[in-house]
Amino acid sequence: MARHFWHLVCIVVALFQGPFPPFAEEMMATKQATTAGPRIDPAASHDGAASIRTEELIDLLNEDLAREYQAIIAYTVYSQVLKGPQYMTIADELEKHAKQELNHALLIAKQIDYLGGVPTAAPKPVMVSTDAEEMLRFDLDNENETVRNYRQRVRQCEGLGEYAMAEVIRGILVNEQEHQIDLATALGKDVAELTTPQERA
Repeated sequence: MARHFWHLVCIVVALFQGPFPPFAEEMMATKQATTAGPRIDPAASHDGAASIRTEELIDLLNEDLAREYQAIIAYTVYSQVLKGPQYMTIADELEKHAKQELNHALLIAKQIDYLGGVPTAAPKPVMVSTDAEEMLRFDLDNENETVRNYRQRVRQCEGLGEYAMAEVIRGILVNEQEHQIDLATALGKDVAELTTPQERA
């Protein structure tokens, strides 16, 4: 009742063009601050991810899909041409990687279709070499880029409210991290020595 009474007082004072009494001004300021609510920055996004549109996410996922095709081809070729007893173990792992990357490609293609896009059919270029260590380094560089991009994609999916899609990509990230460990170990290094924090899942 008191709130309504002082509201009427303010209206009467305004009609007579008189100044608001101090207590009335304070009440009005408090009311405005309460009803206005917190200020939301339109540029703000979920977890620091840049705000994107669905069409942009489709394009980015197609980039990821092209990178998965690249990995399938590279792992298939490298697993067969690596020679020498020191590379037998990693050659077997690369063959497994090729099959896992195919599964990743299917998952990413499914997300693109879900969003209304068309999955790409073109892989990114595959680096070739006759040097075993160089081949492994090519693979690791590709994995580092893949992890870096999928980390961004998780935040972008969440920014669009596609939380289930973000979880699918998180699952792929776990697998890609295992690939990083396998490759770094084959090169006689720790993952931390060959990657940046942004390149680790």
